[in-house]
Amino acid sequence: MTTQDAGRMTTEPPGGRSGPLRMLRLTWYLSGVSLHRLTEYRLDFLLGAGSFAVRLTLQAVVVGIVFLHVPTIGGWDYYQVLFLLGYSFLPRGLDHLFTDQLWEVGRKLVQRGEFYRYLIRPVNPLYLVLSERFCYPDGLGELLTGLFTAGFAASRLGLHLTPLRIALTAGLVVCGALIHSSVKLLFASLSFWTTTSLSAMTAANDIADFTRYPMDIYHGPLRWLLTWPLPYAFTSYVPASYLLFGSTRYLWWTPVVTAVAVAVSYRVWSAGVARYETTGS
Repeated sequence: MTTQDAGRMTTEPPGGRSGPLRMLRLTWYLSGVSLHRLTEYRLDFLLGAGSFAVRLTLQAVVVGIVFLHVPTIGGWDYYQVLFLLGYSFLPRGLDHLFTDQLWEVGRKLVQRGEFYRYLIRPVNPLYLVLSERFCYPDGLGELLTGLFTAGFAASRLGLHLTPLRIALTAGLVVCGALIHSSVKLLFASLSFWTTTSLSAMTAANDIADFTRYPMDIYHGPLRWLLTWPLPYAFTSYVPASYLLFGSTRYLWWTPVVTAVAVAVSYRVWSAGVARYETTGS
């Protein structure tokens, strides 16, 4: 079966059963189901949250050891770097909370010919993929860990946020999550041409870790890579620089970069879905 065949089966008139309001209701319902499942399997959540807490603690310890020998790194002191480290978990956690199922697209759904089941239902295939793992507990753990760490660092720095800055920060976190999701979607979509793209997704995900530290310490080519082709700088470094130092050099580029990232990744996804054919097993 090709997606042209499936498209004829799932086409609906505007405002039909797959309209925006129905998507919102489905999202609300499925998120509630996931949260209910979380209350039933609390140990899973505690283990997930605990793993992120241990991971961030180890990173903070490593950074602390470095600061025993130098007063600043790229002009950032210890608590400023700790704030950046904690903040970087917020957009990653929000992305993790709603789009973690994309890893299965790159890992096996196309390779094993299982993707076709998303094409025979009267809902957008991308939404169907994502909805299988809404409110993923590990993402909630990542968010809580990041909030605690960034909040602790902010208190030590005497950082006070006005209501306007809090609202702007929330918007920046959402933009950062969308950028993470877009990069993930882009590399997951490559599986429609290569049957599996897990290695590429893993590599792109690992590169994002560079922006957990001040980008001033990296050479120009790496900073350029992390700012434009893979715009991870806008997920943590740019907003943290604004909150800590008032730097707006790249801040106003954030919504533009986010919109471009979302548009490009969705276009590649749509092209991949259009050419999809089951591979069999």
